Amino acid sequence: MYRLFKYFILMLAIGGLSLSAQAAEIGPDTLARNVTNDVLRIVRQDKDIASGNTSKVNALVEQKILPLFNFKHMTQLAVAKHWPRATPEQQESLTDQFRGMLVRTYASSLTSVADYKIEFKPFRSTPGDTEVTVSTEVSKPGAPPIPIDYRLEKTDNNGWKVFDVIVDNVSLVTVYRSSFNSEVRKGGVDGLIAALERRNSRP
Repeated sequence: MYRLFKYFILMLAIGGLSLSAQAAEIGPDTLARNVTNDVLRIVRQDKDIASGNTSKVNALVEQKILPLFNFKHMTQLAVAKHWPRATPEQQESLTDQFRGMLVRTYASSLTSVADYKIEFKPFRSTPGDTEVTVSTEVSKPGAPPIPIDYRLEKTDNNGWKVFDVIVDNVSLVTVYRSSFNSEVRKGGVDGLIAALERRNSRP
């Protein structure tokens, strides 16, 4: 499962999506293509990023990858039945820690994406859709391709946002749901928050 998670993070870095005021009206498939090419170009050309410059890597993650994600919705799906039982303060803490965990992992994986290639599959949607899937296939020399599906929702004010990612038919939020559920059973919602804080405090 950990290996699958690392693949997921790596593919997110490759397929990193970005949302700006100008991009809010762009279709999710076009947005994905445009910004994927931009991320790959930056990683391949910037020697500081290739060598692991922390400040530059973090800046690229913050600018190009994170803005499209609906972390609150993702956290809600991962926490599942325990989410309504959490106080607003606990929900905010869970979302912050979940985001922090993904940021750390994106940054540690971003320098590896230069060797990968991403292919976008035909995009299917109908007018008025508020949830869509952008399907891709990611590969590198000597390894079998991996299907990656991004599930996006159209928000009222911020355009398209990712709320789940399916890696080789395995959902990100489903993977986390199992481990989060285990932590809540052991120590309640505060126990889950503490577990995420411990993970994020590690070097």
